Amino acid sequence: MTEPVLADLEWTDPACPVARTLDLVGDRWSLLIVRDAMDGARAFRDFQQATGIARNILTDRLRRLVARGILERAPGPSGRRHVYTLTPAGRDLFTVVVALRQWGERHAFGPAEQHSVLVGDDGSPIPELRPTSSTGGPVDSESTSVRKVG
Repeated sequence: MTEPVLADLEWTDPACPVARTLDLVGDRWSLLIVRDAMDGARAFRDFQQATGIARNILTDRLRRLVARGILERAPGPSGRRHVYTLTPAGRDLFTVVVALRQWGERHAFGPAEQHSVLVGDDGSPIPELRPTSSTGGPVDSESTSVRKVG
């Protein structure tokens, strides 16, 4: 695997991990491509069919996600086309995607609106993600603060 090309990026807020993450994967299409890769999409056509994204935008986002170390690109079985797979950094976005999904379930749908649900191997919906302290207790924006390091 090649190293991500991060040195060439202009960071919105160089010291903030949230801002840097958004600079890497914060646009709508990039996260939907990552979501679909988590759901098994591998080929250009898979991503295009799942998202409805225009070919030129998809080409650009796949290129960026590869350059930034989120996806790997390899020759497909036929050798004519490429397949894309998540890198370890891309797989680490699973918790982010689940958190966005769960926020959307709570705040982006009306009470009677149908939506998909993420389930575990046993078929049960996965529990709501909630941050916890080092002692296991719940934390939120009222009980945490940002500390600058370095």
